[in-house]
Amino acid sequence: MAFKNRKRMGSRLFGKFSLKTKVIIFCVLCIFSIALIGKDIYMNKKNENVIQKSNNNVEKNSVIKPADGKKDEEKKYDEAQKLFSNKKYSDAIAKADEIINEDKEFYKAYNIKGIALCYSNNYEEGMKNIDKALEINPNFGYARFNKALAYELYAKYDDALNWYDKDLEIENYIWSYYGKASIYGRRGDVENTVKFLKIAVNMSPDIKSIAREEKDFDPVKDSSQFQDLIK
Repeated sequence: MAFKNRKRMGSRLFGKFSLKTKVIIFCVLCIFSIALIGKDIYMNKKNENVIQKSNNNVEKNSVIKPADGKKDEEKKYDEAQKLFSNKKYSDAIAKADEIINEDKEFYKAYNIKGIALCYSNNYEEGMKNIDKALEINPNFGYARFNKALAYELYAKYDDALNWYDKDLEIENYIWSYYGKASIYGRRGDVENTVKFLKIAVNMSPDIKSIAREEKDFDPVKDSSQFQDLIK
C-alpha cells in the first residue's frame, strides 16, 4: 500500500514539470542509464581480459606440461645412438641410463645400452638389456637385429642366423641380410654367402664397396660367384 502511494505521489510530482523540464530529465536519465550500461560492459570486458591473462599464466607456469610424445627421451636416444656409432660406448651407456632413469619402459634405451655393453666386452649384461627391450616390445626390429649382431660378435653363429631371421620376419632390413652373408662367408659357404649378399646389394649397390673390404668374406672372396657380385 505504501509503495502504491509513493508511486502515485511521484506521478503527480512529475506531472507538475513543464514539457521542457521533462525532456531534460528524460535525457539525463537516458545518459545515466547508458553510462551504467557502458560501465557494466567495460567491467565485464576487463574481467574477461583478467581471466584470460590468468589462464595464460597458469598454462605457462603450470608444472603439468602437455604430453609431447616423449620428445626428451627421443632426443637423448638419438644422442645415445650417435655416441654408439662413434664407438663411444661408455658415453652411449651413460646416456641410455639417463633415459631409463626417466622412463623405465623406454625400450629403445635398453637396446642401445645392450649393444654398447656387448661391444664393451660385457656380453652378459648386454644381452640382458637387449632382452629387456624385447620384453617390453617384442616386435622392435632393431633389438632383434642387435641380438643377432651380439651373437655374431661372440661367434655364436647359429644363434645369430636364427635372430637375423627373426628380424627379417618383421622388417626387410638390409644389414640382417648382410649379417647372414658374412656368417656364411666365414664358414666358406659360397652359395649362401652370395645368396644373401645379392639381396643386400640389390637393396643398395653401395654394399659392393663394403663387401670388397670385409674380412668375413676372405674364405669365399676368390670364388667367381662372389667376384661377379661385387665387381
